[in-house]
Amino acid sequence: MKKLLILGGDHFTIPVVEAAHKQGYYVITCDYLPNNVAHKYSDAFINYSTIDKEGILAWARKNPIDGILTFTDSGVITTAYVQHYLGLPQIGPLESVEILQNKARFRRFLADNGFKVPKAKGYASLEDAINDAGCFKWPIMVKPVDSAGSKGVSKIEKLEQLKEAVDFALNFSISKEFIIEEFIEKDGCSSDSDCFSVDGRFKFISFSAQRFDENSMGIYTPAAYSWPATMTSQAQKELSEELQRLISLLGMKTTIYNIETRVGADGNPYIMEVTPRGGGNRLAEMLRYATGVDMITAAVRAAVGDPVVGVEQKPLVGHWAEIIVHADKTGVLDNIEILPMVEPFVREKDFWFKKGDAVKEFQSARDAIGTLVLQFPSAEKLEYAITHQSEWLKVRVR
Repeated sequence: MKKLLILGGDHFTIPVVEAAHKQGYYVITCDYLPNNVAHKYSDAFINYSTIDKEGILAWARKNPIDGILTFTDSGVITTAYVQHYLGLPQIGPLESVEILQNKARFRRFLADNGFKVPKAKGYASLEDAINDAGCFKWPIMVKPVDSAGSKGVSKIEKLEQLKEAVDFALNFSISKEFIIEEFIEKDGCSSDSDCFSVDGRFKFISFSAQRFDENSMGIYTPAAYSWPATMTSQAQKELSEELQRLISLLGMKTTIYNIETRVGADGNPYIMEVTPRGGGNRLAEMLRYATGVDMITAAVRAAVGDPVVGVEQKPLVGHWAEIIVHADKTGVLDNIEILPMVEPFVREKDFWFKKGDAVKEFQSARDAIGTLVLQFPSAEKLEYAITHQSEWLKVRVR
């Protein structure tokens, strides 16, 4: 029986554990929270932070495994590190993964290789950023170089806001570094979706319409997704070609990716983020619903060196949406109600909190209460439901 170490233990890890079990693998989950929900589904649990690459490597030297995998952003570097030093099946070269996982290095790599990219620079001190402030076209985005889930991200309009934005970013940065980049006004919806490469060639690429709750504190945290994307087919073609060029330059191998892209108001398509893991908001599951392509099973098989089968470009069938259910204030959950106008289109409900549980105001992905999977008969019905969510979804908090 092959042994697979999965870094992470939250709700989004459960389908990965289940897919590995269906393949007959022995599954060990790992993070610093012993009571995290996915550990109840695995065969064993080890108590290390997912960023503790040396500790996890030392454990794996004493406890041989056949592969390591993560669907959480914090575990990507550790995954590549352990793969590199133990000679396990790799998602890609360690240095390439480190480039992808560091926003400053990634922006620099894109610029150096002729990709369309916003002007950006990484910093370790506020003073250096202040000195460079005049070099950017404002407004600017300030982000941690090494954090996901829109944590620590700010858009600011004037220099007086910079210190607060930097402090906010550093609070979420592992390396205590941040990046400043020029803001790209988007045309239509940006995309955040999952893709898969086999031996360095993309076999499946997808694009979504990423949605945000502008009335929440987490205005840069995705609050819903829908498929098909709003991008033109020409923009998707251009981005697909550039994504392939990118992973070829980096020497990436067989892995799932979470990829964020957008078309700017200037008409140019931009690659914003590429990280070799599954998206945290069940995106691979959504694409399995919409296309039949099972990237989760492919990822667990690749992690232990088994052949990947069934990953191929397939069209979307139908009009799909995922709602990230969240609260508009901190308090105690009373109930979640879906009104009859949308109930017939609900394919799946996955709520993680029950009546009486404490919930937080939606500021980042970790504040989600659960998810809804919806399928609609037309683009019009989907768009109405997404843009009028407050009419049919009631999250009551007291």
